[in-house]
Amino acid sequence: MMKQLPLISIAGLRSENVEERRKTAAELGRACREVGFFYAIDHGIPRQVIDTAFAESRRFFALPTEAKQALSIKRSPHNRGYVAMADEKLNPESGADMKEAFNLGVELPEDHPEVVAGKPFRGVNFWPENLPGWRDNMLSYFDACLELGRIIHRGFSLDLGVAEDFFASHLADPVVTMRILRYPASAGQSDRRDGGAGAHTDYGNLTLLATDDVAGLEVLTRQGDWIDAPHVEGAFVCNIGDCLMRWSNDTYVSTPHRVRPPARERYSIAYFLEANPDSVVDPRDIYPDQTPKYEPVTFAAYLKSRLDATYEHRAGEKV
Repeated sequence: MMKQLPLISIAGLRSENVEERRKTAAELGRACREVGFFYAIDHGIPRQVIDTAFAESRRFFALPTEAKQALSIKRSPHNRGYVAMADEKLNPESGADMKEAFNLGVELPEDHPEVVAGKPFRGVNFWPENLPGWRDNMLSYFDACLELGRIIHRGFSLDLGVAEDFFASHLADPVVTMRILRYPASAGQSDRRDGGAGAHTDYGNLTLLATDDVAGLEVLTRQGDWIDAPHVEGAFVCNIGDCLMRWSNDTYVSTPHRVRPPARERYSIAYFLEANPDSVVDPRDIYPDQTPKYEPVTFAAYLKSRLDATYEHRAGEKV
């Protein structure tokens, strides 16, 4: 029985030696087939950038409720803004999630042509007032994770047997959702194992999760056992999402996971790297000789269908 997630050094993907890159890619592929999760170390994002992002998360969640609600996701048709406690149900059968979150996407100005045209998932970010330096610090973390995610996708390409730059065009201008998250201490008041965040799979391609040292994340193995995914200093907890499973024709399989109510207040930062809104997710592009298990779909249409089921109250009909 698997008891812990694999630990993978990403440094090999930056090597000029293709065999070194292939070796790391094979480790990634094995993890994506066998459990769908792995720890990424030697990822190249400076510790200071990560620590600053966590400090800024705490600054945001310490704001008065009215200041956070002024940035509510209910005001955004593009999945940006503040998600209040119990507003989200990742697993509707288990009830509301006891967490609050704040979503950021790719930073675009109000006069950007795609924003003006109302293109799906091409809206403006909401930014809190009276938090000097907050925007710049969070965007520094955002950009560093984007680069790391693109590098890991090169490893996926090598493992799946397509050109190493297969995903490059699909990640040229991708949909990205970065979520800062706060889970209040449960104080023993909940007997739900997934009361922090209900059991779910992620929707997109790749998730990069940075955690503090408070336990909570659990992963469902292929054998049906829930195992802990504890904090590993300097590592990201990474997992593939349903879109990459679809694209790989189920070669990679996304994995249910949950967050149990923490004993102490818990913070994490989840970075969901998806694809360009207009990218067509078609398994035949990777495996032209296989019978596809899924119909082609644009990423924007696919993501909309998943998000619409998650929030009870969304702003508008379109995203």
